[in-house]
Amino acid sequence: MEKKIGIASDHAGYEMKEFLVGYLAAKGWDVLDFGPESEESVDYPDFAHPLANAIESGELERGIGLCGSGEGMAITLNKHQGIRAGLVWDKQIAHLIRQHNNANVIVLPARFITNDQAVEFVEEFLATDFEGGRHQRRIEKIPVKACNRQ
Repeated sequence: MEKKIGIASDHAGYEMKEFLVGYLAAKGWDVLDFGPESEESVDYPDFAHPLANAIESGELERGIGLCGSGEGMAITLNKHQGIRAGLVWDKQIAHLIRQHNNANVIVLPARFITNDQAVEFVEEFLATDFEGGRHQRRIEKIPVKACNRQ
């Protein structure tokens, strides 16, 4: 995997986003920061959509989204057909969203986890491979166009 990743937040996730940008850059990652640039109140979709577009276009393989609860960011990101964003509050969840769901975005609830936890979860997300097999079949059924309506 190329060591390039995107990151986006809202105002509630800004401080943790800045921390992660610095942490990842120090680890040799090329971090594409979609904003915001301050803690001033903003709307998370304004930053989630550009991150999702960069992944869907192939510019990036993976991303990190942050907001207060993580829910708004996850909901917005998952509106994109090519995005599989998972909300993570535990290391095992970070592992499973990659291993079973081939998630391409980890979403963190910045108001409910510490910077140390964020690092732990992101590291697990980045280190885990997709298992494939029976999970691939399930992944292929996620896009709305693949849905078999009866």
